[in-house]
Amino acid sequence: MNPSIRRRSILTTAATTALTAPLLGACVTSSGPSSSGADAPSGAKSADNPLGVKADAPLEVVVFKGGYGDEYAIAAESTYKQRYPAAEIDHKGLQKVGEAMQPRFVAGDPPDVVDNTGAGRLDIATLVAAKQLTDLSELLDVPAFDQSGKSVRDTLLPGVVADGTFGGSTVALNFTYTVWGLWYSKALFAERGWTHPSSWAEMLTLCEQIRKSGIAPWTYQGKYPEYINDPLLTMAAKIGGLDLVKAVDNLAPDAWKQPGLTEAATAFAELAGKGYVMSGSEALSHTEAQAAWCQRKAAFIPCGSWLEAEQKSVTPAGFDMVMGVVPASGALPATAVQAASSESFLVPSAAKNPAGGMEYLRILFSKASAASFAAANSTLPAVAGATDGLTLSSGLGSVRDAVQAAGGDAFNYRFRTWYAPLAKAVDDATGELVNRRISVADWSTRVQKASDSLAKDSTVVKYTR
Repeated sequence: MNPSIRRRSILTTAATTALTAPLLGACVTSSGPSSSGADAPSGAKSADNPLGVKADAPLEVVVFKGGYGDEYAIAAESTYKQRYPAAEIDHKGLQKVGEAMQPRFVAGDPPDVVDNTGAGRLDIATLVAAKQLTDLSELLDVPAFDQSGKSVRDTLLPGVVADGTFGGSTVALNFTYTVWGLWYSKALFAERGWTHPSSWAEMLTLCEQIRKSGIAPWTYQGKYPEYINDPLLTMAAKIGGLDLVKAVDNLAPDAWKQPGLTEAATAFAELAGKGYVMSGSEALSHTEAQAAWCQRKAAFIPCGSWLEAEQKSVTPAGFDMVMGVVPASGALPATAVQAASSESFLVPSAAKNPAGGMEYLRILFSKASAASFAAANSTLPAVAGATDGLTLSSGLGSVRDAVQAAGGDAFNYRFRTWYAPLAKAVDDATGELVNRRISVADWSTRVQKASDSLAKDSTVVKYTR
C-alpha cells in the first residue's frame, strides 16, 4: 500500500492528502448461490436476489489499483456477470481515486461502487455530511453470498462494521483487515541469535546489540511519519488502555497530555536520541525505507500488515519477514494489537444502480472471494475464516497469529478517519519528535492545540465513541 491507507483509517480529503490499494482471483464455488437470481423479474426481491437487482442494469465499478492490483475486483465482476449476463460492467482501475471521483460526486454522477483507498482519497466524513453515501444496512442484513444461514454482517471480523459507521449509519465496507506492528526478518534474527523483545527495556538493550553488529536497529518511512506514529500510538494505548484511545478520538481536553501518550512519546524520543534509527530515514519514501530493510540495512521497520504483499517483488529469498507486536503493556496486555479494516468500498447515494453496487459487494465479500484474495496477496481479508485451510506465508501467518493471540484486545483509533487535520498534525509533530527537533512536552502541546482547535470549530461534524 501507498502511504496512508489508512490504510487504517482510510480517508482524507483529496485536497489535503496523498494515495494507496489490492489483488486476487476469486471464483464462486458450486456451493454458492445459483444464477437464477438473474432470471427474477427486474428489481424484484427474492431468495436468490435479496437486494432486488435489476438484471439488465449497467454496473460501474471504480477500484484503487495499487499494491493489490485490481484482479480481485475483476474476478468479483465476472461472478456478477455470470448472475446477470445482460448487465454491462464498466470497470476502472485507478491510482488517483479522489482526483478522478471528486468532480463526479460534485456533478451528481458517481459510479455505482467506489474503492475509496489511497493517498488523496475522498474524505468520508465530508461525503457523509453531504449525504453522498448509501446506508449499507440492507446489504449487511441480507444472506451472505456463499455461507448458508449467515448474513453478510455475520461473516465479518470484529470491528469491520464499526469502522465504516458514521453517526449510526454504515456507509463503508472495508475489504482488508490491517494489523500494525514491528516487522523483522526471522532468518536474520535466527542467524544473529536475536529475539523479538517483550518489553521496551528489552527493545533498547537489543537495539544496542544490533547497532554493534553494524546494522541499524530501526528505519522508517520518513516522508510519511504516520508509519512511526503507529507504534507510538500502539504503545500509548497499551499503557493507558481504551479510555486513552476514546479520549483522543473524542477530542477531550488534555487528551494528548495523558501519561500513556507522554510515556510513549518519551520512549520514541529516546529511541531516536540513542541513535537507534538509521541515519537518513527521514528522507526516505515508504518504498525506499522498506527496500533498505529488505537489504538488511536495518533490523526493524514499523508497518501495517500489507507490507509482505507490497514487498513481494523485492524481498530476497529466505528473508522470512514476520510481524511482532509493539513491546509494551499496562492497561492492555502485551498481546494487544492495533487493528482495523481498510480498503474502503462505498456505494454513492446518487449511483444509478445502487442495488447492483450492493450486490457486487455481497459477491466481493464472499468467503471464496476473500480466500482467493488472501492466497494471492498475503493479506488478511475482513471476512472471518477466509484463511482457513490455506498454507500461509511467513508474514501473513504471523499476522494471523497476532490477531488470534490478541483476541478481544484488538483496538483502533478513529480520529484519522474522523478528523483529517488532526491526523496530519499528529504525523507532523511525531516526525519532528523522532528527528529530535521538538521535545516531548512540545509534541503533546502541539497536538493538543490541534485537537482543541477542532473541538471548538462548530463547522466540523463531531463523532464520539
